[in-house]
Amino acid sequence: MLSDASVTTMLPVMDMDMDRARAFYEGCLGLKPGGFRPDGKFVYAVGGSTLALFPKPEGTKADHTAISFQVADMAATIEALKRAKVVFEDYDFPGLKTVNHVCVLGAEKAAWFKDTEGNYLCLHEDIAT
Repeated sequence: MLSDASVTTMLPVMDMDMDRARAFYEGCLGLKPGGFRPDGKFVYAVGGSTLALFPKPEGTKADHTAISFQVADMAATIEALKRAKVVFEDYDFPGLKTVNHVCVLGAEKAAWFKDTEGNYLCLHEDIAT
């Protein structure tokens, strides 16, 4: 029923921090701004989907991966983002260990970082089989 519907990922931003959040998404991640909507959301077109930042007085943050960007070259993308001042998370848990910020999970590689609101964002790359 919804398989052909477009998808919008909604991420809350503390009311006074929209400029800070936009600086991260545009300056660090390289997303092209789509502009404000009448309801206060700020949108980006991302690979055929939409990312919407919306003001929320107290903000919130996800304790799980809020959005994951599929990339073709994990190592090159990580290096480019590090040059843009993105800080990657590293983990050493049973069943989840990163090496050079990357964890292999089944048929994909993954790496995590946080946005300005503390949301976990992810890069993932399919591993050729």
